[in-house]
Amino acid sequence: MAQHYDLICIGGGSGGIATARRAAGYGAKVAVIEQSRLGGTCVNVGCVPKKVMWNAAHTAELMERAGDFGFETGPVALDWSTLRERRAAYIERLNGIYGTNLDKSGVDLYRGQARFVECRTLEVDGERIAADHVVIATGGRPVWPRIPGAELGIDSDGFFELTEQPGRVAVVGAGYIAVELAGLLHQLGSDTRLVIRHEEPLRSFDPIIREAYMASTQVSGLEVVTHARPESLERGADGRLTLHVGDDRRLEGLDTVIWAIGREANVDSLGLEDIDLHRDHNGHIPVDQWQCTAVEGVYAIGDITGRFQLTPVAIAAGRRLSDRLFGGKPERYLEYRNIPSVVFTHPPIGTVGLTEDEARDEYGEAVRTHEARFVPMDFALGETKYRSAMKLVTVGDEERIVGVHLFGVGSDEMLQGFAVAVRMGATKADFDDTVAIHPTAAEELVTMG
Repeated sequence: MAQHYDLICIGGGSGGIATARRAAGYGAKVAVIEQSRLGGTCVNVGCVPKKVMWNAAHTAELMERAGDFGFETGPVALDWSTLRERRAAYIERLNGIYGTNLDKSGVDLYRGQARFVECRTLEVDGERIAADHVVIATGGRPVWPRIPGAELGIDSDGFFELTEQPGRVAVVGAGYIAVELAGLLHQLGSDTRLVIRHEEPLRSFDPIIREAYMASTQVSGLEVVTHARPESLERGADGRLTLHVGDDRRLEGLDTVIWAIGREANVDSLGLEDIDLHRDHNGHIPVDQWQCTAVEGVYAIGDITGRFQLTPVAIAAGRRLSDRLFGGKPERYLEYRNIPSVVFTHPPIGTVGLTEDEARDEYGEAVRTHEARFVPMDFALGETKYRSAMKLVTVGDEERIVGVHLFGVGSDEMLQGFAVAVRMGATKADFDDTVAIHPTAAEELVTMG
């Protein structure tokens, strides 16, 4: 007879663990199934190690600009292996913390591959367990191109396995993962090019972000190869790679090619077909506002739903689901609107709410925008000038703010507070009536004309 639980979470990433621990806190009997390291993509091959690398790249940038402030500087060199070892040790500590927290919460952990044998019964390495409620939180995995020689490259997960810093590298992709990896590699000293299919990357972002980002690459010297469609990858006799990108163009002499062309739901081995749980045309599991799938008692959260593929979103959705199922809060659900996000470029991007185009589609002529472009004081004493750009998207006579879009130094940290204001329905007048903090970049948001 199968061991029975109130809740089983398939996936020991941030979303699955948050769901499980919240439910256990209400007294539910809970299990988590994970076949790999605890923490999922975010902790192991995503947000956390990426931010470590971004911090290293930012440190390199600060050392590079130290002379602007009168510091005597000399040659510096990055020991990639030391950085890699310390990053790995940090992540290993986090893996342990996740396990300890599950133990403290009284959550049972099953190690292995889960597969549905009935709607709410799972098999894990030959052992069957069942529950009243099952949450699928298995996350995503990188997509690979279907071109000759693709296997000669690596994906964004493989980036964190590099034992040596690539000297000459191409990052293929136009989303946030691609621009982040290209930016940090370039800042750390690799000869880097970003390879994109269109004229600009980050096409789902507001135009002011795309324009500001492209302008920043001109300042930094990061090469962006536009209108490039990878056709094949080959290795020469010298061991170097050549990437063919159409129109008889090719990028030669590459040490590494990184595929960062998107992610897909990691659900192939779950046996969804055996419980008649079907995916949409993009391979995601459709859910309603309550995170319910088409199968009663089975739910999905996080990247596998295709909605805002961000760690805090999976955590928030999972916790609200447990609040509803076990916490006596029947109306709890995550509203997928006004969700802030940051892209760790150099300098970073922050955005919350609607882009200008999205707002005009929804509100038409009621939309009004306010913009600011400036060189922050960080670059006042040097010859290198990165320009910041900001936009407020407002609606109606009261100019309720429905979108905030930031590019520039400090955007990552300043966005969180402004996201609260947007969620609370702040207006342009509210921003205008707020006393500015001077001298900061953030003050530009409350002093726009």
